[in-house]
Amino acid sequence: MSVRPRRERGIPLRAVVPNTVTALALCSGLTAIRFAILENWEAAVLMVLAAAVLDGIDGRIARLVRAESRFGAELDSLSDAISFGVAPALILYLWSLQALGRFGWLVALIYALFCALRLARFNAQIDREHQPHKSAGFLTGIPAPAGAALVLAPLYLWLWTEEWFLRSPIGIACWTAFIATLMISSIATFAPTIRLRRNVRFEAIAVLVVLVAALVSAPWPTLTLVAGLYLVSIPFSVRSYRRIRRLRAATPASAGGPEPRLS
Repeated sequence: MSVRPRRERGIPLRAVVPNTVTALALCSGLTAIRFAILENWEAAVLMVLAAAVLDGIDGRIARLVRAESRFGAELDSLSDAISFGVAPALILYLWSLQALGRFGWLVALIYALFCALRLARFNAQIDREHQPHKSAGFLTGIPAPAGAALVLAPLYLWLWTEEWFLRSPIGIACWTAFIATLMISSIATFAPTIRLRRNVRFEAIAVLVVLVAALVSAPWPTLTLVAGLYLVSIPFSVRSYRRIRRLRAATPASAGGPEPRLS
């Protein structure tokens, strides 16, 4: 009696929605490049931010409908590489860095490459059991969406104030290289997930409403402030992670057990 080989199942129907959201994020990143070519800087920035919003909800939708898959993870990484690596690099190059000629293009390439390396490192560590940063509730380096939002901060300021010095190619090159380095660094940064107590949920909703209203009424000052606050939070995240490392190292020692390895 011959046994019929089982047909490989394709992508389940419930995975269509989150993968569609990821594809929309990819389209937003590509559209940002188009607006940058047309020198419509406001629309270019907004498309990158739209991609960041879509990137933030596609994973949650996948977990909600139980449609997490390797295909979705690979598509998400491809979308992130274009929307948060290639698109911001080209926007900054067309906006300012092209005045530096080959050096400006090199800086843009470095940012896009470092973003891709950051995403590759993230994918390589998905199945690793020993992840000290993740187990403590932190990320390794700044994530790609945050890197894109930070590297475009001079553009927010320029759209807000229209000061000519904010478009300085040398300054933009240094800033771009700095953010690219933060993305591939091993520093601990706060994860975007926040668990709220029941007695502060109303206050959190009020803060969110104020933030959305500020983004609608004064987007560029608000984005500048948010980017600045995130950058300021990095030293606090590093200090917080070091404190957790010390506590983890001291607990087994006091109990007489072996000390865990932490990288």
